[in-house]
Amino acid sequence: MTAQLGEPDPVEQRPIYLDYQATTPLDERVLTAMLPYLRENFGNPHSSTHAYGWQAEAALDIAREQVSALIGAAPGEVYFTSGATESNNTIIKGVMDVWGKVRPRLVTVCTEHKCVLESALYCQRQGYELVVLPVLADGIVDLDQVAEAVDERTALVSVMAVNNEIGVIQPLKEIGKIAKENGALFHSDIAQAFGKTPVDVNNLQLDLASISGHKIYGPKGIGAFYKRAGRATALSPLFSGGDQEAGLRSGTQAPALVAGLGMAAEIALAEMTADTEKSVGLSMRFKQRLFAALPGIQLNGHAEKRIASNLNLCFPGIDGELLLANIRSLALSSGAACASALTGPSYVLAALGLTETQAKSALRIGIGRFSTEVEIDQAVDVLVEAVTKLGGLRP
Repeated sequence: MTAQLGEPDPVEQRPIYLDYQATTPLDERVLTAMLPYLRENFGNPHSSTHAYGWQAEAALDIAREQVSALIGAAPGEVYFTSGATESNNTIIKGVMDVWGKVRPRLVTVCTEHKCVLESALYCQRQGYELVVLPVLADGIVDLDQVAEAVDERTALVSVMAVNNEIGVIQPLKEIGKIAKENGALFHSDIAQAFGKTPVDVNNLQLDLASISGHKIYGPKGIGAFYKRAGRATALSPLFSGGDQEAGLRSGTQAPALVAGLGMAAEIALAEMTADTEKSVGLSMRFKQRLFAALPGIQLNGHAEKRIASNLNLCFPGIDGELLLANIRSLALSSGAACASALTGPSYVLAALGLTETQAKSALRIGIGRFSTEVEIDQAVDVLVEAVTKLGGLRP
C-alpha cells in the first residue's frame, strides 16, 4: 500500500543493527537512571544553596564513583565532558600548552581517531614537534619505533587502546613503560575499550584517558576524561567559564546524561565478561558462516589482538559502497562514522598497506549486547546474496 500525500510511509521492518562501533542503543536500565534528572530532580548541580542543586550534584558524585570503578581510578580523577572528542582535545592541547615549552615533542600513531590527529596537528601549528608513528600491516604499532621516538624531550605519548575501525588492541602496557622511562605523560583514547575489555589505568601506567558514553549503551553528548592526580599531569582547560569540574571543564553539567554514563559504566563492570563471551560466540559464528560461503574474504587487522565485537572485512572485487546499497536490511558501515564527511578510502586501512581498491571493498561489522544469533545468520545470508548478485569475489 502506498501512503497518501501528507501521510507517513508504511512502517518497514527495521534493519539489523551491526554498527556498534559507531554508537550503541541506550540500555533501558540507563534510561531508567536518567529519567529522575529529566523530571523532578531538575536542579543545577552547581547550585549549592538548596536541595535541588544538592540532588543534582549527588548524581555527579555517584557517576564519578561508577566510572572510576571501571578503570581502577579514584573518583576525584574523573572529569565529565561532552564526549571523547572534547576529552581528547582537552588533554592533548592542554598538556602541550603546559609542558610543551620544556618538552616540545608529542608522539602519536597514524591510525588514531581523527580528533586525536587533528588536535596533534593543531599543536604542531603552535610550534610543537609532532611525531606520527606508522603501524605494521596488522595495525599494531611497532614498539621499537615507539622507543626510538619517545625521549626526554617528549611531553605526551597518545595511543588509543582499541581502534575504532579495525578493532585491534594496542600494547598499552609496554608503551606506558616506555613513556614512564622517559618521563613523558601517557594518554589513551579508550572510548572503544571502555566497558568492553579490562582497562586498569594503574596497570597500564596511564596518566590520562578519554571516555565516551554512547559507545557503552549510554547517552550521546556525555563523556569524561581520567587525569591522574598531582601536579605532574597539569593541563590547561579547553573552555573558560565558571570553573566547574575543578576548573578543567567549565559549563553546567547535565545530571541526566552524567547519571546515564555512570549507570552504563556500572552495568559494563558487572556484565563485561558475559558481553565478551557473547561477542566472541557471535563473531565466530558470523566468520565461520560467511567465510565458508565466500572464500577469499580478508580480515583487516590482527587476527587475535582485537576485540571480538569488531570485524573489518575486505570483499575483493566488490565496491563497498555498492555493496552497502544492496544490503539495506543491514545497518553497518564502510568505515568510521566520524570520518563519513571525508572523501576517499579509509586512512586507517591505507596505513595497513591496503590499496585504494582494497580499502574501498571494506565493510565494518559491529556486534553488541543486543545482537542475536538469528540476526547474525540473517546478516550472513543477506551479505552472501548481495555479493553473489554483484558478481562474487574476484582477486
